[in-house]
Amino acid sequence: MDRSSAGISGQYARSDNYYNRPGGHAASSRRGRYRYATVRQWDTPSRTAPGRNEFYHSSFTRSSQHLQYRSVNPAQDFNTLTRQEIMAGLLSKSYRFGDRYDGRDHGQYASSIKKYTLAAKRPLNRAEQGQLMRFLQNFTATRSWNWLSLTTTLHSFTSAGVFTPHKPMDERVKLTQAHLLSALLDAIIFKCNQKAETSYIGAQGVANLLWAMAKLVDSGQERKSGLNEAVAVLLPHMNAQQDPFIPQHIANLLWAMAKLVDNGQERTPGLNEAVARLLPDVNAQKTHFKPQEIASLLWAMAKLVDNGQEQTPAFNEAVAALLSRVNAHKDRFNAQGITNLLWAMAKLVGNGQEQTAGLKETVIVLLPCVNALKDRFIPQHIANLLWAMAKLVDYGQERTPGLKEAVAALLPNVNAQKDQFNAQAIANLLWVMAKLVGSGLERAPGLKEAVATLLPQVIAKKANFKPQGIANLLWAMAKLVDYGQERTPGLKEAVAALLPNVNAQKDQFNAQAIANLLWVMAKLVGSGLERAPGLKEAVATLLPQVIAKKANFKPQGIANLLWAMAKLVDYGQERTPGLKETVAALLPHVNAHKAHFKPQEIANLLWAMAKLLDNGQERTPELKEPVVALLSHVNIQKAHFKPQEIANLLWAMAKLVDNGQEWTPELNEAVAALLPRVNAQKANLIPQETVNLLWAMAKLGELIELNVVTSTFKSLVYRISGNPQFSQQAILMSLWGVMVCCARLYLVSDANKNNWLEKHMDDLFTRLENTFPDNPDNNEEEQYVIAMAASWLGRSCPFVPHYQIIMSKPQSDFRDQLQSCIPSLQIEEEKSLNSLPPVDLLLPDHNMVIEVQGPSHYVGGDFKTRKGSTLLKIALLQKAGFEVIEIPVNRLWNQDLMKPYIDQIKTRTGIPPQGHGSVSLKRTWADAAYVTADKGRQPSDHGYLTAEKQLEEQTGKPARRKRKNSQ
Repeated sequence: MDRSSAGISGQYARSDNYYNRPGGHAASSRRGRYRYATVRQWDTPSRTAPGRNEFYHSSFTRSSQHLQYRSVNPAQDFNTLTRQEIMAGLLSKSYRFGDRYDGRDHGQYASSIKKYTLAAKRPLNRAEQGQLMRFLQNFTATRSWNWLSLTTTLHSFTSAGVFTPHKPMDERVKLTQAHLLSALLDAIIFKCNQKAETSYIGAQGVANLLWAMAKLVDSGQERKSGLNEAVAVLLPHMNAQQDPFIPQHIANLLWAMAKLVDNGQERTPGLNEAVARLLPDVNAQKTHFKPQEIASLLWAMAKLVDNGQEQTPAFNEAVAALLSRVNAHKDRFNAQGITNLLWAMAKLVGNGQEQTAGLKETVIVLLPCVNALKDRFIPQHIANLLWAMAKLVDYGQERTPGLKEAVAALLPNVNAQKDQFNAQAIANLLWVMAKLVGSGLERAPGLKEAVATLLPQVIAKKANFKPQGIANLLWAMAKLVDYGQERTPGLKEAVAALLPNVNAQKDQFNAQAIANLLWVMAKLVGSGLERAPGLKEAVATLLPQVIAKKANFKPQGIANLLWAMAKLVDYGQERTPGLKETVAALLPHVNAHKAHFKPQEIANLLWAMAKLLDNGQERTPELKEPVVALLSHVNIQKAHFKPQEIANLLWAMAKLVDNGQEWTPELNEAVAALLPRVNAQKANLIPQETVNLLWAMAKLGELIELNVVTSTFKSLVYRISGNPQFSQQAILMSLWGVMVCCARLYLVSDANKNNWLEKHMDDLFTRLENTFPDNPDNNEEEQYVIAMAASWLGRSCPFVPHYQIIMSKPQSDFRDQLQSCIPSLQIEEEKSLNSLPPVDLLLPDHNMVIEVQGPSHYVGGDFKTRKGSTLLKIALLQKAGFEVIEIPVNRLWNQDLMKPYIDQIKTRTGIPPQGHGSVSLKRTWADAAYVTADKGRQPSDHGYLTAEKQLEEQTGKPARRKRKNSQ
């Protein structure tokens, strides 16, 4: 996507007049060194002049001179350049002088080819290149050539497009190109390795050679070892250069470095030194750069940073120096210059460049130029400009004056030039559309039309997209759907056209692309496109790639991948061995990167782990460790979470607790850190987030202090009452949350105090009643909530809920022991009362319920902090008139621990207890057992009988009151 730059065309880097002057002669000294002041032409000795350095005019010279002074007739002029007598003259000169031949005439001939293309205002076309290659079969550079000839030949041929690999290419042409280029590079390497005293290349020669090598790579020429070596041996000559570089040299050299690095050149110490050598020159020469050179330089610096260049003080000073010149030349930049500059601004900011006043001012200065030149931008410019604007918006510059107008000016050009965009530009443009929509610019005139225009182009060019383009396109389509883009046939067809390419190019996706693609799959499934042909296959294809590249994912990629896994499973994706292995492979990396996750990534990761557990993921140590690690960072980042992230985090913590998460200090601190943020951000919560928060706070039960629960519920519950847009699921979640809050108030205080909540409960239940006929097959969980609400409100339940009967061994053991101690006692098991969930043990003759509470009834299994669901059941039973005795299962491991509870039940049922032996009733009961009863019969302040109260009834003596903490 953004790897596509607004490159620098040949005209931005040409040194058109450095080597070639009118008359076809090159400027140099007699020693072959380059100078900038006085230009001396080569002397042409007479044919009779003897000596080592004898040279003769070849027959082509007159033709090349003539080309400059008349109008161009391309066919005629080019045929003139490929006459056999020209080649015969070159060969004759080379053979005659042998090792003494310095390549002068060959350099002049290469220069004449370049002049032809300059006059024609285009590089050689495929036919001309083929004709020339046949002509150049015997054109060979040798190590005897001097620097001027080597530099002129390579620079001129490269500039003219002699080495450009056209497609398709004749094999003979390809071989001739390779032979010619290999000979030139060999001679350059040879001369670079000679001592500086005997082989000195001037500043201009270095600049033109490096420019030519970068241009070769940029035009698609393979980076063979000869080219790499030539660059490597040439860089020390640049770094040791004594002659000063003029502004154009500086621009060309930095452009060349950027191009080479962008095309895979290793960032060696020599290259880094070369960049560092040039940066002070940028600052020193800042007032002498032409507009074209300013654009070229800023583009190059942005490219270098994008490829790992350190933003040193010298680098930042060079950027600042150039930015100051943009305003001065704003009216002189052409369409490509404006494109390169805005692309560079976006890239620099994206790579950490400080958004200084100078940078922002440069953007503001350039945007009106986009509007003014809107009709002059070629397709690549349009794609790169829109990409740059989308990136700037992404970095917080959406309010920059002129930005919306510039976007609006360019969008019609997308439709007008739709057939001219290449595959990469199409991918970039759709990425841009998604970014703009996501940044609030969805109403920009022409944006919807641009999307509709581009989708058929995706299908037409589906075979031409590279792996990164495929990933960006699918990401863009998923984002557009996520932002409300209508799922048109065109969009579905475009998705279907790309998915097979995921499988075909699976081995070529980098780590970021894999993360994006799996995120896309999850988004598409969640948007109703789960039946898109090839989607399941694409997921199955990508999972092994995650495992293979697990060490290469950045923190964001890890977060997106686990989020995607959780989403796919939540939407019904089968938990295959491949998916399980993928999750297992990623979890250790969460712990390793724990300090580097951003707030959103922390929220997404905890949400993902909660979802995975909720869908059957095993609670392995590998999962527990990253959960604890992330919880500790919730407190650290608490001030930076957005409303949605706060809601998701509390929902995740509630789900984790619901699925067996142990109580830890980190969990407690994370909950405590987020709760104050709920009230602070309540105005920014969307309805569903409000529902999730109510549900989560209710689930966490006594982990949250009652006063915090009630105050937060008061601030949130009004936000859901009048909202008619809620789904049935949202209403059910809200109803359950309100019931739990009512239950907590009921158990600790006067029931009249929760009247305000019961009104909301009644309203939510009424809204659900209207959906009962349409949903006769509500799932079990929904039936339970409706039945409990009906019981609380004294309404009739519209159906008989079906509860799953599960009898635990501790429950059975306690029943057997109780029955053996009191044979006459009638005991019923798993009895549903008033359509409520079954109770463990019912003593019908005494209106008493015994609940054997396992660890799942407590937050983190601590046998102290009851969950919301536990509190709700106790309150409902008590409200229905039952006395409730809660016995934590950890107090029933043996008969000695059971005995105090059996004696207590004897007392409550009117049967005198026997001696307790060595077991302390007060200690055991106070630590672990609650007795709750109907308020009409049991006036305890807390709605349950404490151990102290029971002791009073047994001994007749007042006991010290121990108030139960509501937390």
